[in-house]
Amino acid sequence: MSTYIRNLIAQGEHQQLDFKFEISDSKKIARTLAAFSNTDGGKLLVGVKDNGAIAGVRSEEEFYMVEAAAQMYCRPPVEFATREWNIEGKTVLEIDIPKSDNGPYSAPDKDGKWMVYIRVHDQNLLANTVLLKVWQLQNRKKGITIRYTDKEKILLDYLDKNKEITLSKFRKIAGISRKVAEKVLVDLITLQIIQMNITEKSMFYLIHPALTLETLNQQIKKQQ
Repeated sequence: MSTYIRNLIAQGEHQQLDFKFEISDSKKIARTLAAFSNTDGGKLLVGVKDNGAIAGVRSEEEFYMVEAAAQMYCRPPVEFATREWNIEGKTVLEIDIPKSDNGPYSAPDKDGKWMVYIRVHDQNLLANTVLLKVWQLQNRKKGITIRYTDKEKILLDYLDKNKEITLSKFRKIAGISRKVAEKVLVDLITLQIIQMNITEKSMFYLIHPALTLETLNQQIKKQQ
């Protein structure tokens, strides 16, 4: 039994795994629950320090704080499952949060404003406007069509010569507004022609690695 938890801990914190020494703030933990649900799902190990040392759950109240986080401070409420593990006389609480298609899920930020979070590596980051619009479009479950205009050509030609582009860079080289640039990006992401690369400091857009520029041009022209 203990081997399972030790193998998890040995992985270190990553996109689908987070350690918590203790839970003292339901609103804060809600951001992690929402981020896991919005991304790839994940596990939260309570009673484990950031360095992987097993400290054990300090109070039974921690389970109820997780429950409060999921039910009261996540919109919509987040589903989760729990298991308790005894490691050398110390209890580790495993919280399993599946990826869900019922979102996006939001949780309060430090100022109490409800925001949408995603999990990137071992960080909970705010979802940007482009990603939120992609989710909205995908949830419509209707086909989309786009026009292959100069804007799309400028973007794809740039990405053929450069690895990635930011929203602001696209706006500048295409001479278009933020709203128009976002729509182009949202449509192409939804069609799986380009993809988004989110980091702690910035968000980039790049051609889907499985596609070539020739294939991209052909695919977009079919949408006309």
